[in-house]
Amino acid sequence: MAALSLAPRALYEEVAELLRQRIFNRELEPGSWIDELKIAKDYGISRTPMREALKVLATEGLVTMKVRRGAYVTEVSERDLADVYHLLSLLESDAAGVVAQRADDAQMRELKTLHQELEDAARPEHLDRQRFFEINERFHMRLLEIADNRWRNQMVADLRKVMKLNRHNSLLKSGRIQESLGEHRDIMAALELRDMELCTQRMQAHFKSGLEAAV
Repeated sequence: MAALSLAPRALYEEVAELLRQRIFNRELEPGSWIDELKIAKDYGISRTPMREALKVLATEGLVTMKVRRGAYVTEVSERDLADVYHLLSLLESDAAGVVAQRADDAQMRELKTLHQELEDAARPEHLDRQRFFEINERFHMRLLEIADNRWRNQMVADLRKVMKLNRHNSLLKSGRIQESLGEHRDIMAALELRDMELCTQRMQAHFKSGLEAAV
């Protein structure tokens, strides 16, 4: 395999992003050993930036470092998923309540546009699971941006990386995309009503259903 041409930014960051995407795309499966020497050779780099990249991914929870055994893609247990979904439910339901109170009309239109894209991606005649997943994440992250708490945003971003280790499996379950879409409709309706308590409740319900589908 020819060495890849990497961007001029910090090398270990570029390598971390390449590995991150390989993990999310299931090219590196949960529980699999990461062959540092082979990957470093494939990328045309030394082991130093490779090791630094793995440290970044370990901090994010995507990689597990085992003494004298090397690095492995993290396997997410049912307990791990339950813990992640619990925290996301608390953080994102709080953000939804804030948005219901504070979002201006332009920001609300942004969310409605994203929701419509979600509706389009879920149409039975041309269902696009990958697009649905991507728009779903954009909706949630935009909601967090509007709520405007950078500490909450950072925590959610890290938790969602771990959730992605299992997320695609939950969306493949029969009927889950339509269920998720219905939950998003309920959230959007509550946002348009500017009902803080209802938004909070519906976002919590959304994560409860998501966890049930994921385990």
